[in-house]
Amino acid sequence: METWLAVAQFATLALAIALIYRPLGDFMAHTFTSAKHLKVERGLYRVVGVAPDSEQSWGAYLRGVLAFSLIGVLLVYLIQRLQAVLPYSLGFPAIPEGLSFNTAVSFVTNTNWQSYSPDVTMGYTVQLIGLAVQNFVSAGVGLAVAIALIRGFSRRSTGTLGNFWVDLTRGTFRVLLPLSFIAAIVLIAGGVIQNFSGFTDVTTLTGGTQSIPGGPVASQEAIKLLGNNGGGFFNVNSAHPFENPTPWTDLFEIVLMLAIPFSLPRTFGTMVGDKRQGYAVLAAMGTIFVVSLAALTTFEIIGAGTGPMAAGGALEGKEQRFGVAASALFGSTSTLTSTGAVNSMHDSFTSLGGMMTMFNMMLGEIAPGGIGAGLYGMLVIAIITVFIAGLLVGRTPEYLGKKIGPREIKLASLYILTTPVLVLLGTALSFAIPAVRADVEGTSIWNPGLHGFSEVLYAFTSAANNNGSAFAGITANTPWFNTALGVAMLLGRFIPIVFVLALAGSLAAQGRIPVTAGTLPTHRPQFVGLLVGVVVIVVALTYFPVLALGPLAEGLQ
Repeated sequence: METWLAVAQFATLALAIALIYRPLGDFMAHTFTSAKHLKVERGLYRVVGVAPDSEQSWGAYLRGVLAFSLIGVLLVYLIQRLQAVLPYSLGFPAIPEGLSFNTAVSFVTNTNWQSYSPDVTMGYTVQLIGLAVQNFVSAGVGLAVAIALIRGFSRRSTGTLGNFWVDLTRGTFRVLLPLSFIAAIVLIAGGVIQNFSGFTDVTTLTGGTQSIPGGPVASQEAIKLLGNNGGGFFNVNSAHPFENPTPWTDLFEIVLMLAIPFSLPRTFGTMVGDKRQGYAVLAAMGTIFVVSLAALTTFEIIGAGTGPMAAGGALEGKEQRFGVAASALFGSTSTLTSTGAVNSMHDSFTSLGGMMTMFNMMLGEIAPGGIGAGLYGMLVIAIITVFIAGLLVGRTPEYLGKKIGPREIKLASLYILTTPVLVLLGTALSFAIPAVRADVEGTSIWNPGLHGFSEVLYAFTSAANNNGSAFAGITANTPWFNTALGVAMLLGRFIPIVFVLALAGSLAAQGRIPVTAGTLPTHRPQFVGLLVGVVVIVVALTYFPVLALGPLAEGLQ
């Protein structure tokens, strides 16, 4: 039964994405290539002192990204520290310094890692002005960087990548805001709450009392998913009936997570003037998505043990209104994008099922990945792929008419190495430093042994890849994890962006190499297969040893 339900849900999802792919992809391409500025945008440019028709080098574009993000961190931190004196604080005190730092970094980097229970920690002002605003603009930053890399491929001998402030404004106001408004209306119609009622005391059927929280949930839920942010309004995220009431809203939320990332390859193909290239990238993303989903669903349906076999699957930590199939689909989508939202607890998945959610993030979240980040991550790997193919057959590495030389390969290699270094180093330091290890094992880990190690590995994998989901058995609101994970989120977000924009600038400065008999076709199934192979091999060689120490060892016990 669960198998057929999984097939039906996937078929419905695939149909929805297929219907969205072309119109949304073309709309985004038009948005970022149009020479027209809206009146409200011109007003905003005058206020901030931006010349919208000016072009920026990759260095100037990067400085814009970093300056904007730094201001975002400071503002979100300040709002949290002032919570007690803000309106609609619901009586909550100021958020502690360490947690405020971690949360500010988390939302500015599009990670939305939450080391706290949102509904009993933050009032409406912090949620709306601090966190919801960053849900929009942090997604807008990722989208802008992806567009800059596309321009690097499409432009000839210019060395400029557009204007960061224009790209951020258009991505936020023309793409994310209107789509989020529509999504919020649909979610309200599906039963997601939207109010400012605070807490309501009710009498239960047994005669007791219970405090029921309210809040502007639907508006935040829409951008949380559409922007691949993932931070929940309530502690159990999209497993809460106020955030995700029914099976059809669950499927709709999955569509929201995938809509923009799976449509960006169309934007890419349109902007570089060869839609076949977009289809090739889409095929690679889709192949990885399908294989990962099939593996995770299988592990959860055939979960070992008498209980899971009798129940028809591993139901621990899963909502009955969703079941195994929908939980696996949501979990795969959440970790293959940079969303991090959950409708079930990944900590309660089977050992190998939990490993798959971790492996999805270790892939670099490129199938289809987060908004912008998934596309530029896949394009970086495509550059590595054409280089490897050139070595194998003796051809000069080229991609989309651009020569792939030593500078491009160095930048692409550094991009790929950044995240694994952060994940492995953070995990190692958590156990290698005696004082830190004592705190981690005594305070943070509730499940000692292999599973406890997996929880720490998952935390750093999630932080460095800007995902935000967690193995919920770990207590992360400690000085070590607030600091270490905050640093991992910052470096995992902005160091790769440095390499991507430097790569884009290098490509934009080049002319265009004409296609010859020696040019490797990058729109055919052969290249798609090679691209997928490079993705899997790079991840397997990097992470297999540490996976063998945690979830793989636990699954083979």
